[in-house]
Amino acid sequence: MVVDLAHRCVLVTGASSGIGAACAEAFAAVGCRLLLVARRKERLDALAEVLRASHRADVVTEELDVRDREGVERWIGSLSAPWSEIDILVNNAGLARGLAPLHEDEVTDWEEMIDTNLKGLLYVTRAVLPGMVARGRGHVIMIGSIAGHEVYRGGNVYCATKHAVAALTRGVAIDTLGAGVRVSTVDPGMVDTEFALVRFHGDAERAKAVYKGIEPLHSRDVAEAVLFCATRPAHANVREMVLLPSEQAGAVHVHREG
Repeated sequence: MVVDLAHRCVLVTGASSGIGAACAEAFAAVGCRLLLVARRKERLDALAEVLRASHRADVVTEELDVRDREGVERWIGSLSAPWSEIDILVNNAGLARGLAPLHEDEVTDWEEMIDTNLKGLLYVTRAVLPGMVARGRGHVIMIGSIAGHEVYRGGNVYCATKHAVAALTRGVAIDTLGAGVRVSTVDPGMVDTEFALVRFHGDAERAKAVYKGIEPLHSRDVAEAVLFCATRPAHANVREMVLLPSEQAGAVHVHREG
């Protein structure tokens, strides 16, 4: 059984590219109303125009940095009905910075990952969740990572933030038990997005090498998994889904051709 999501309100963070943009496309295709937020407003607006043209989607965009707690609270608090009645929250905003051993790493990189991956996710969830509980319905979907299940060399703080997301997913599920709110996490492995480019501070050659000899996941693969979680009947919930390329067995166990 697939639940009809037409006219449901979906908030996607980090929606300007990659997995976030693909999630916006997937939910637009099934008739959802979209709240899309990211730091790059021009990209959001371009995506919104595409979704309106291709799916006649009802889309609102907002330039928003999830690390700005007051900004998050102010914007979500300013929404009026029906936009204030958020049915599905996709906590997608996140990033990795660097791949150095902890004793050689940059503290500013740690702060950016912790502030975005963990505190930003908390700020948005804290602002949205009370409305879901009050209405007795809602679904919070985290975009986690295989790094939330395993730790690898140089992954230190990034892996720690994604382990924290896994713990928060379980904690929020317990906190909202009986409130009509479902909580899920989709945890991908290697996905061909801007992830590696961001991790390596714009080093395109190093980023390209990450995917050499393997077909990674594509953003739409992850978006389809998110949509699968969202379309389960009310009595069923996907708590954790790990999604990997066929040639990836774990965080660092990858078979490469050539």
